Amino acid sequence: MDISDKELHRITSTAIIYRQDGDDFKYLITKRSPDKKAFPNKWHVPGGGLETDDYTNTPADQDNQWYRALETSLRREVREEVNLEVEELTYLLDIAFIRPDGVPVIVLSFYGMYKSGEVELDEDGVDHAWVTAQEAASYDLIHGILGEIEMVDKILKKKEN
Repeated sequence: MDISDKELHRITSTAIIYRQDGDDFKYLITKRSPDKKAFPNKWHVPGGGLETDDYTNTPADQDNQWYRALETSLRREVREEVNLEVEELTYLLDIAFIRPDGVPVIVLSFYGMYKSGEVELDEDGVDHAWVTAQEAASYDLIHGILGEIEMVDKILKKKEN
C-alpha cells in the first residue's frame, strides 16, 4: 500500500462512558443509523474526529500552541452525539488503520465517568443502551469495542478492590 504523505493522519477519539450501578459498571453504547456509509446498524461508543476549529477558535496557550485539543474535541463529540458531560478522561489505547479511501487514521480511545445530562442522540444514532461488559457481548458492536469495554471494566473493578 502506497500512501503519498507519510505524515498526515486523520485523528479521531472515542469515549467509553461509564456509571456505577450497584456493584456493576454500565457503559453507554449507541447504534449507528442504517444510512451510515461505515458500519451501518452497528453499535459503538461516542467519538469522532479532531477538527482544527476545536482549538484554533480559542486563545492559544502560548506561541500558537493549544493544550488538550484532543480532549476538547472528544468532549465536543460526546455533547453532540449523546448530550452528556463526562468527568476526567483517561487514555486507554490507540488504534491505527487505513480507511478504504486510503486515508490513514489514528483512533485514541479514552474512558470517563458520566457526569451529567440525559442521553439525546444526534441524527447519526438510532438507539442507545447502558450495558454491563457482559451484556455488551450480546450487541452487534464494531470490532474491538467489546474488548475495550472489557479492559475498562477490569481497570475499574481493580480500582474498586
